Amino acid sequence: MRRLIAPLAFVLLFGGLLLRDALQQAHDAPAPASASVGRVVRVVDGDTIRVSISGREERVRYIGIDTPESVKPGTPVQCFAKKASAENARLVAGQRVRLERDVEERDRYGRLLAYVYPAAGGPMVNETLVRRGFARPLTIPPDVRHAARFRRLADDARRARRGLWRAC
Repeated sequence: MRRLIAPLAFVLLFGGLLLRDALQQAHDAPAPASASVGRVVRVVDGDTIRVSISGREERVRYIGIDTPESVKPGTPVQCFAKKASAENARLVAGQRVRLERDVEERDRYGRLLAYVYPAAGGPMVNETLVRRGFARPLTIPPDVRHAARFRRLADDARRARRGLWRAC
């Protein structure tokens, strides 16, 4: 009986973690009604792109993340900024993307706020940048749908010393 307790506890714990992640992903599922598709015409920096949507060009700011500054007027280029911008370009430059909104449509600078996905399928770009250590979480309510996920990914990247967590 005692030999069964440890393996049973492990199975229950592992199963609980899998269930928690599955429920979180279901909760974080995109809301199709708030999505649009366009083509990236320019990568501005690590967390901002310009996208052509139905013939109109929009400045798009990724929700929930922040990368080191590389183009902010009056601000010196920050550690890892060029690499974050290059990674963003590698992921989306010239690609069709699906833009998913959260609560607020635009920020105070007039940029469209979005979670960005490759239109052909694949993981959210915001998430990929955090997971690989090119971005930090930046939670600005009320746009918090994926905030917990971004925090977990950043914690993992920091512990593994990926990207900016090693360089800066």
